[in-house]
Amino acid sequence: MPMKWPALRVIASIFLLASPGVAADLVIEPVTVTDWKAVYGRVETRDRVPARARLGGTLEELLVAEGDRVESGDQLGRVVDAKQDFQLRAIDAQIQAAQSRLENAEAELARGEELLERGVTTVQRLDSLRTQVDVITNEIAAAQADRHVIEQQVAEGAIHAPLGGVVLDVPVTTGAVVTPGQTIATLGGGGVFLRLAVPERHATALVEGDAIRIEGPEGAHEGRLAKIYPLIENGRVIADVEVEGLSARFVDARVLVRLPVGEHQALMVPKDALITRAGLDFLNVAHEGDTVLRSVVPGPVHDMNGAAMVEILTGLRPGDVVVTGHE
Repeated sequence: MPMKWPALRVIASIFLLASPGVAADLVIEPVTVTDWKAVYGRVETRDRVPARARLGGTLEELLVAEGDRVESGDQLGRVVDAKQDFQLRAIDAQIQAAQSRLENAEAELARGEELLERGVTTVQRLDSLRTQVDVITNEIAAAQADRHVIEQQVAEGAIHAPLGGVVLDVPVTTGAVVTPGQTIATLGGGGVFLRLAVPERHATALVEGDAIRIEGPEGAHEGRLAKIYPLIENGRVIADVEVEGLSARFVDARVLVRLPVGEHQALMVPKDALITRAGLDFLNVAHEGDTVLRSVVPGPVHDMNGAAMVEILTGLRPGDVVVTGHE
């Protein structure tokens, strides 16, 4: 819903351009102003991905803490399974024993070939020796393949960042026993946005593309209502707001947001035209050729084209002439 500023009569511009202390008349007419609803938005990252352990064991190294910035692929920690070291040693012993048997089998095969040339042994005996060499060779190859599997499992103990961004949470500590799939760290990346939960009664007034006012610790910003989700949760509509330059320092921080939820007709006067006496507010109003002091009840202040304008709730009627400037 685009913001609509009032179209005051030409005489209003006379006031805005008048020098302080010079009286000017302002004919009051109803103007259309935007109704704003104040809600709190939460700063969220576009992507929130857990870095999980692929291996069960003891977390021997933890290289990051909350708030650290990482690049995709950076190592975050390392999980070690002590059984794997024993398995590697056992396989190495098997390979070493098999290689010794292979050396003996190859020596027996060489002697068998010499004996066959002299006619001392048979072809069947030589074939048996060759088969024995092949069997031991295959045993060594199988053990080496088993070793490669264990080595791969050891390498999977390294935990890497699935994306570049900031570390939001580290729920474990060094020395903890973790299971496969357990979250070691949660990362946020891809930029930040504001997520709002707007009361259901205002849902129909929300339009994607609307201008949104954001009031953060770094000053006021203007954002754009980027997405409205169709599912209503707990009586609230979820919406996302894009804000250029939104600080990503504190994820999940609450930020005050003002949404346009409607319009109404209002009577507006310059803020400087108000006169306050004894806690009451007055305006100088033209009446039968003279100026009288009329009590009014002011409402919210609106910034209209750079001018501070006050909505008058009671005390004025359309067509009244307000004398602005203080003599």
